[in-house]
Amino acid sequence: MTGHHLRSIVKLFESCRYRHDLYTVFSDWCECAAISLSNAMDIRQRENREARYLDIVSRYEREVVDTFPKIMGEVVMALEAGPQDVLGATFHELELHNKARGQFFTPYALCQMMAKMQVGDDTAALIEERGYITAQEPAVGAGATIIALAEALKDAGINYQQHLHVVAVDIDPRAVHMAYLQFSLMHIPAQVIVGDTLRLEFREDWYTPAHIMGFWSGRLAADRHQRRAAIEVPTAEVPPPEIVKRAPRQVSGLPLFDFALP
Repeated sequence: MTGHHLRSIVKLFESCRYRHDLYTVFSDWCECAAISLSNAMDIRQRENREARYLDIVSRYEREVVDTFPKIMGEVVMALEAGPQDVLGATFHELELHNKARGQFFTPYALCQMMAKMQVGDDTAALIEERGYITAQEPAVGAGATIIALAEALKDAGINYQQHLHVVAVDIDPRAVHMAYLQFSLMHIPAQVIVGDTLRLEFREDWYTPAHIMGFWSGRLAADRHQRRAAIEVPTAEVPPPEIVKRAPRQVSGLPLFDFALP
């Protein structure tokens, strides 16, 4: 991301500081931007989310509301310049990560290093066998780890928009909106969930346009059914070779990404 776009985004947010709490403005912008993308594709949740959008913008003066699409434009151009955690960087530049808020996002450079370590020669082999790989992120934050994974796959000559599916969770709705927004703009097929991974409590799903356009819900369900059929064999019988070959494979690596089917 160029420094020009980051400075422009920060400046636009700070123009709202004198009338409103900047942390609230940032959170509301993330939710409104996420809703605007979701409502273009996710028909089932459109009505409730549209009502939520109107409720948020009703709290602000026209000048502030007019700033929202300008920020969106700068975020789009920043991501056009290259994969990057634009919103995570903005969050820190606005100094919203202070100790009172108690939230810090993983530096993107560190995420890049971990992603490069994870993507290897066996990744292409898995895609050749199954058609895609999956990544699971239990505490996604702003989405830096997944963005770095997409970048690493791209650098390896793999089209992540067609051969990667992501399931990401975070307990903070604002973080989910940030991740969903960036995944959507990068056309990453993903299901981003508001929930607590440790308690296994999940409340709200956000499906990226790439997930919906790629029919990933049906595709993943069909593969899960196929896997169950492959492994549900009477214990007294020896499974035929083709079933053994289709059994789930374990892939070693960092716990950050899970390349096994869900």
